Amino acid sequence: MTNPPTPQSGSPDKEPASEAQAAQNALGNTERAEVATQPGGPASKPEPEQKPSLGRLFMDNLWAANTFTVTLLSLVLAIVVGAVLMIISDPAVLSTYSYITSRPSDAISSSWTLVSEAYANLFKGSVFDPEAFSGWLNGTGSWQAVLAPISETLTYAAPLVFTGLSVALAFRGGLFNIGAQGQATIGVIMAALAGFLLPLPPGLHLLVAVLAGALGGAIWGFIPGILKARAGAHEVINTIMLNYVATYFLTWLIVQNGVQDPNRTDAISKAVDTSAQLPRLLGDNLRVHAGILLAVLATWAVAWLLNRSTLGFELRAVGANPDAARTAGISVTRTYILIMVFAGILAGLGGSNMVLGSTASALTPLVVAQIGFDGILVALLGRVKPWGVLLAALLFGALQAGGNRMQSYSGISLELVTVLQALIVIFIAAPALVKAIFQLRAARAARLQTSLAKGW
Repeated sequence: MTNPPTPQSGSPDKEPASEAQAAQNALGNTERAEVATQPGGPASKPEPEQKPSLGRLFMDNLWAANTFTVTLLSLVLAIVVGAVLMIISDPAVLSTYSYITSRPSDAISSSWTLVSEAYANLFKGSVFDPEAFSGWLNGTGSWQAVLAPISETLTYAAPLVFTGLSVALAFRGGLFNIGAQGQATIGVIMAALAGFLLPLPPGLHLLVAVLAGALGGAIWGFIPGILKARAGAHEVINTIMLNYVATYFLTWLIVQNGVQDPNRTDAISKAVDTSAQLPRLLGDNLRVHAGILLAVLATWAVAWLLNRSTLGFELRAVGANPDAARTAGISVTRTYILIMVFAGILAGLGGSNMVLGSTASALTPLVVAQIGFDGILVALLGRVKPWGVLLAALLFGALQAGGNRMQSYSGISLELVTVLQALIVIFIAAPALVKAIFQLRAARAARLQTSLAKGW
């Protein structure tokens, strides 16, 4: 008698498998299914990485508290606050708000007319005037009228580039040069004296006058530099005091024999010889002169000094941590002196622009204006970076040039331009405020605040 054949599990033509075998087969199938559905399993396909589009990246970076966005939004906030101040300071427009609930269109219309005309004249006086361009095209105007706004902007910006670079260079070295005003004052004195006292041929006369202005600024920068390096005297106190000394020295010098104009009884010096004046770039009818070219050259030189030279590395190292720099073998004393001397040279060149260019041709008590103090604002607005300082100086020059037309055509006080400048700097110096107003990304804002705290 033979035994019956053993049943083969899993075969359709055989007898059914036992319950234990069926459970084991089911468990194996489940495990294989789980492995197949896992990422990286044999049956799965790797999903391609999802990269954000270029437009998405641009918008994410744009609407973040980076330097560009904060600067741009600071300008917007300053313009808005300036518009509010215009409305408040105009009695006719302000009176329409007394019945705004009954006729709101009057208040809106008058406010828009006032603000739009003011800012339009600001633009026309500093960048481009469409009416002047149309007149040149139809033959009723000249090309000088078309370039006049740009010419005025560059004329105002040229000395601000030098004083802004002076403050920025010292700041990168860990010093706060408040004395750019005094250094520019001594620079303008030396340049003017060389301009009308030295009988030199053209070309050489201009070179000597420019170098004399740089030398005057260097001397006035050396004094607080040596006091800081040798005696530890704070440069802010020293430079502020030297500003007063330079101002009063200028006032005294103008009325001295040999300096004062013999044909005048007021405080004004002799005129600088034409051989010592910076040449005008677009003819005698436009004021822009070669000083703006020197300003661009100085910007490049400072950028190279800071980023490409050994001295620039030492300067930045001392500015970041004087103790660590001293430990590394860098002479902090020598670096402090050189920083203030170079800062003085730049400020002195800015001062010489005021009397050798087209702004003035003789010394007066107000010949330097406020270019030293404005240079502090320019340096802060430019993030104490050389090319940023150049752009900030152009902006401030445009505000000054356009403010003159805004005052003449719209009746807006020129002091409002100063308010706009101050507002721009205030908002840029407070990135947290700009972030809160516009709801910028916190991570980028935090990095910006950290960089501001470290000195930008």
